[in-house]
Amino acid sequence: MSGWYEISKSSSGQFRFVLKAANAETLLTSELYTTRSGADGGIAAVQKNSPLAERYELKNTKDGHPYFNLKAGNHEVIGSSEAYSSDAARDKGIASVKSNGPTTVIKDKTVAAL
Repeated sequence: MSGWYEISKSSSGQFRFVLKAANAETLLTSELYTTRSGADGGIAAVQKNSPLAERYELKNTKDGHPYFNLKAGNHEVIGSSEAYSSDAARDKGIASVKSNGPTTVIKDKTVAAL
């Protein structure tokens, strides 16, 4: 099984997506979007850009933990990773986004179950 996207709605009514690995670990979290179509566009951008090594920006938190941003061709941040314990762990996270990012599986968490 490969990864998937989950779209959810924040308490303020905005939309966000996360990319999950096959083991359900969160790999990438988006910004908040005011519309569902904006979140869908963000997913399409991850699907397109995630396989491209040059789209990853390597960063460190203020306390020195490595993380990364995935950027679109226009240099806008599409999503950010969690903070990792080491550069090697961050690099594994990038590899996982590269392999799971192109997935077309989307789980919609914005619709309440009946």
